[in-house]
Amino acid sequence: MTIARILVIAGSDSSGGAGIQADIRTITMLGAHPMTAITAVTAQNTQGVQGVHMLPADFVVTQAQSCIADIGVDAVKIGMLGAPDIAHAVADLLETLRVPIVFDPVMVATSGAVLADAETIAGFERLMALAALTTPNLPELEALGGEAVLREKTRALLIKGGHATGPHIENRLIQGGGETVFVSPRIDTRHTHGTGCTLASGIAAGLGAGMDLRAATGRAIRFVEQAIAHVPGLGRGGGPLGHAMGGVPFDATRPIGDQGLAGGS
Repeated sequence: MTIARILVIAGSDSSGGAGIQADIRTITMLGAHPMTAITAVTAQNTQGVQGVHMLPADFVVTQAQSCIADIGVDAVKIGMLGAPDIAHAVADLLETLRVPIVFDPVMVATSGAVLADAETIAGFERLMALAALTTPNLPELEALGGEAVLREKTRALLIKGGHATGPHIENRLIQGGGETVFVSPRIDTRHTHGTGCTLASGIAAGLGAGMDLRAATGRAIRFVEQAIAHVPGLGRGGGPLGHAMGGVPFDATRPIGDQGLAGGS
């Protein structure tokens, strides 16, 4: 059995809603194997970010190299980087790889906490040039210069429409000279923490498994829709998604061999 190997370079969310915690759940649920190179450890919950501790750039790269050297990698997802030296160190590493890269330019958390300063954002250009897909939401798109600018800086662009208004969400996939618009119903809930991480990781899982970009994007969007529809309703603020769709996947497995109790009376 072969399984797609997905390397995630991103920050940790102590509340389990976004960051590598959302990435791991998404990649696992979509049948691939997640590996991580953690860029930062955060103290956060559904109401905000209380603290951020950045890891040294060389250690971020060492984590990634350890995974690549042994297990190998079929696709990479980049999330929160947090510091310019990390952005450039990650770019140096990824320039040596020939696998699809999905870059989610995380700048501001759902709670409003700033997760990337101006110098870090400047370092995004190298990563956008390497990426098979860059996935900004509408505020990130504006901060990075707008659609026309980003079209020239990355091979493909997924403009996420969740921050717009209206009964439907339009996610626009722009690649080459074409555009595909994925329309989703807007679900009325405050529990959307980690949607961007989930979507980007879902696309990376598909690309790593050999799906084309349009198919991988469509599947990942459908996964996000279901995860939002099955939120567990945790916390007093913007809570996490329901990546397991409200079920217990283990319950659907079959026993292996004879699992009856031995002995006893």
